[in-house]
Amino acid sequence: VQLQASGGGLVQAGGSLRLSCAASGGTLRDYDMAWFRQAPGKEREFAAAIRYRGGTTIYADSVKGRFTISRDNAKNMVYLQMNSLKLDDTAVYYCATTPRVALLALGVASSYDYWGQGTLVTVSS
Repeated sequence: VQLQASGGGLVQAGGSLRLSCAASGGTLRDYDMAWFRQAPGKEREFAAAIRYRGGTTIYADSVKGRFTISRDNAKNMVYLQMNSLKLDDTAVYYCATTPRVALLALGVASSYDYWGQGTLVTVSS
């Protein structure tokens, strides 16, 4: 499975961005999907995940209520709608996927077998 993330850019605090992740080489409907992010000088951290059927989503506390993860299995796409962006949201955002894992493992980076190249989101004041 290959993943291609896009949609990053420069946005002012309080603004919105929508990230996209296109998958190829596999059928996403059997895969759990997630977005992770890595800020400069920090460890990679979990942002959001969605189960293979799309019925269950989980979010990091830092993005809950502001970010929404969604997927379109027919198009092999996953999205991250980011609203009310803050300076602390500045990071490289990575999409990741893996065959179905336990619910408790969705937020763990080591659960994911395939990663995209990342897209940079910069939030300015």
